Amino acid sequence: MNLRNIKEILEAEVILGADFLHKNIEMACGADLMSDVLTSAKTGALLLTGLINPQVVRTAEMAELGAICFVRGKQPGQETIELAGSKNIPLLGTSLPMFESCGRLYQKGLIGCSEKLEV
Repeated sequence: MNLRNIKEILEAEVILGADFLHKNIEMACGADLMSDVLTSAKTGALLLTGLINPQVVRTAEMAELGAICFVRGKQPGQETIELAGSKNIPLLGTSLPMFESCGRLYQKGLIGCSEKLEV
């Protein structure tokens, strides 16, 4: 599934990275604890989170995530957006809560990071 599909499913706005909407995302995780992201997220995954500070981008960079979607209508500050831009990490934002966001994506076939991809 690409970011354009994810944007439509979540009724999201592109905060940063409209040029990356073709990017393929194979799995997602939802978390507000960045330690959980570091231990369970997989390379290339979409992170759904309600946290909007620069640490989210730093964590996404360390975990080699594919994109970040802020849930519950949260809007990151300029520092967070600029950091994501410097790391080429696309940012989306949705007004949906995390539970519904994850559910919609799962229902449309996007798996969670705990599931194995078939090779």
